[in-house]
Amino acid sequence: MFRPLTAVPWPRTLIRLLALFAVVLGLQAAPSHSAQAAPTFKVLAFYDGTYDAAHISFVHEANTWFPQHAAQYGFSYTSTNDWSQLNTANLANYQVVMFLDNAPQTASQQSAFQTYMNNGGGWIGFHVAAYNDSSSNSWSWYHQTFLGTGLFNSNSWGPTAETLKIEDPNHPATAGLPSTIASSVSEWYSWQNDLRQNPNIDILASMDQSTFPIGTDPNQTWYSGYYPIVWTNRNYKMVYNNFGHNAMDYATNTTLSSTFASAQQNQLLIQEIRWAAGQSGPVTPPPASPVGAIHGYGGKCVDVAAASSANGAAVQLYDCNGTNAQTWTVGSDGTLKALGKCMDVTAAGTANGTKVDLYDCNGTGSQVWQKSGSTLVNPQSGKCLDATGPSSANGTRLQIWTCGTGANQQWTLPS
Repeated sequence: MFRPLTAVPWPRTLIRLLALFAVVLGLQAAPSHSAQAAPTFKVLAFYDGTYDAAHISFVHEANTWFPQHAAQYGFSYTSTNDWSQLNTANLANYQVVMFLDNAPQTASQQSAFQTYMNNGGGWIGFHVAAYNDSSSNSWSWYHQTFLGTGLFNSNSWGPTAETLKIEDPNHPATAGLPSTIASSVSEWYSWQNDLRQNPNIDILASMDQSTFPIGTDPNQTWYSGYYPIVWTNRNYKMVYNNFGHNAMDYATNTTLSSTFASAQQNQLLIQEIRWAAGQSGPVTPPPASPVGAIHGYGGKCVDVAAASSANGAAVQLYDCNGTNAQTWTVGSDGTLKALGKCMDVTAAGTANGTKVDLYDCNGTGSQVWQKSGSTLVNPQSGKCLDATGPSSANGTRLQIWTCGTGANQQWTLPS
């Protein structure tokens, strides 16, 4: 006869021990990704954030962008406008220091930084951090020995996106980059000293000759010459970047461009930081934000109204949001494509004020756009892509208009 099994009572102490053992096993089996990996190096960025709206805009952007991407590339990012933290004791906690918009002004800060660099510290500098005219900082070691620039000589105007030539493809900071890359929009500086004559300076990137003219103001446009943009001093773990000045509508304090709009420039920047910290190897670049966006007036993005792919859908300005309605592909034939259609001049018009819309790609001249500086010219009409008004309000229609130097005709294409 079958006899059913009956449960044998276990001692309470044994039950508690087994439960504890199960908890321990559970903790040991927890996936490692549940805790964020500790950074392999630390970055400390110094800034003022008080002079020139374009520099202030860059500082705000940098202090948002770097924390967003730091963990992906193995570092932590701390920023401060307290330059007294530039002291020997504090610098010992960081592997890389950044100067976003200035350089140390006091003797004690300068001494601490020079000692830090002489002892193998890493440094990344931007744009105005190297500025030095006859009436400003005359710190000889910094401007002559370290940067090699001497005095500021001139600048281009207005801010433009350019093509940069990679001068040293063998440096770890340029690993994996093509022979030329697209920059983001910036004002550009030139210097008293010819860095090519300094054996300590390794120029990583310069203005490519194909990119001239540089600027939109005829009185401050560079038409030819040699202009280093990114370089390092072979005696230090440092890289200086000429960029770091956003385009601005100064009347309304509106940012019109992003220093981080070029994925190729972003890759160069991340690889600079890693190299300065003793890391090496190419990285997958953080994308321009948003991917494929055309940035325009007021910092807005070129957008297809209601994300419609219907013929005749309005092309407009709108807050950047990374959607497909703002994802554009630049074709080798001069077309700009989104949602499977082409940016088109309505009815092949040539008159000022003719609106721009989305239409089936058809190979006609009304769908061709040529970059000239920071403008987009429709060769068929000879007119430029223009934000109506000018206005940067959401829903502002794009049109063609006689080409000028207004910020409402300045565009940054995706890399």
